[in-house]
Amino acid sequence: MINIKGKKILVTGADGFIGSHLVEKLYKDGANVKALSCYNSFNYWGWLEETDCLKEIEVVNGDIRDSAFCRAIVRNADIVYNLAALIAIPYSYTAPDSYVDTNVKGALNICSAARDYDVTRVIQMSTSEVYGTAQYVPIDENHPLQPQSPYSASKIGADAVAMSFYHAFNLPVTIARPFNAYGPRQSARAVIPAVITQIASGASSIKLGDITPTRDFSYVGDTCKGLTMLGQCDEAVGEICNIGTGFEISIAETVNKIKEIMNSNIETITDDKRMRPKGSEVRRLWCDNSKLKKLTGFHPDYTLEDGLKLTIDWFTQSKNLSKYKAEIYNV
Repeated sequence: MINIKGKKILVTGADGFIGSHLVEKLYKDGANVKALSCYNSFNYWGWLEETDCLKEIEVVNGDIRDSAFCRAIVRNADIVYNLAALIAIPYSYTAPDSYVDTNVKGALNICSAARDYDVTRVIQMSTSEVYGTAQYVPIDENHPLQPQSPYSASKIGADAVAMSFYHAFNLPVTIARPFNAYGPRQSARAVIPAVITQIASGASSIKLGDITPTRDFSYVGDTCKGLTMLGQCDEAVGEICNIGTGFEISIAETVNKIKEIMNSNIETITDDKRMRPKGSEVRRLWCDNSKLKKLTGFHPDYTLEDGLKLTIDWFTQSKNLSKYKAEIYNV
C-alpha cells in the first residue's frame, strides 16, 4: 500500500468539478499537490478558485493535448490522476473530433510521459457511460462496453490506451470508473444541479430531458474517497474498478426527492433540447462496487438524502447560485 503523505501528486483536470474536490482531499491527506488547470488567457483556474487549499498547492496552466507540456508536468511526479477530459455528452454529438483529441490523445500523452519518468502510479479516470445501457445489473467491470455517444467512445479509447501501457510497458495503471457523481460545483448541465438551480432561481417549471432512466448517484466526497483509495492500493494496479454506491434510482424519483427537500411542487416538463438522440440514451446504470470494496475496503459515507441536502445547501447560497444561468441550457 502506498502512503500518499508527502508524495508528489499531479492532478490533471483539477479545475473541474471532481478534480477540484480531489485536490482538496489529497491535500488534506498530506500530499504535495500539483494541479493542472486548462490554459486560458485570463489566468482563471476554474473551481480551484473555490478550494480551501489554493494557497497551499501548485497550480500550472496548460493543455494535455500537448505532449511536450505533459512531459514537463509529469516529470518528478510520484502519482498522476488523469481527470482532464471533455465530459459533456451533448456537445460530443456536435464536436466529436475534439473529444478524441482531448480524451484519447490526452491519455496517450500522460501515459507516455509517466512511462518515461517512472511514475509509480497512474489513475486514469473513466466513466460508467462506457457500459451503455445495462445488459445485466448490477454492472460489474466485466460488463460489455457500448459506446452510445462519441463521448463514451472517446473514454473507451482512453481506457484502452492506458491499459495498453500497462500490458506493453508495465506502467502501473489503474482505471477508475465512477458512476454518476454529483455535488457542489457540478455543471448545471447535469440533472441534479439542473433541478436545484431551476427551483432556486424561481423558474415556473423544471425543464429536463428524459427522466425515466435510472442512475447510481454517488456524492462527490465518496467518488474522491474511492479515487484516493485506489491510488494507494497496490492490488489495484492493472485493474478496472467501478466507484459507486450500489443503489439504483430513477431520475424521476431523484427529482421528487429534490423537490421534497426544497419544499417545491414545481411542474416538470420535457425540453426537447435536452433529449439525447434516439439510441444514444443510457437507460440504466447500477454499480456493482464489490471489486472496489474487496481491494480497498471502500464503503460510501453519504446516503443519497445526505448528499442531496449538502448539494442543495451549496447551490442555494446566493454567491454560488449567481455563477449559474439556470434559464439557459448549455451543452
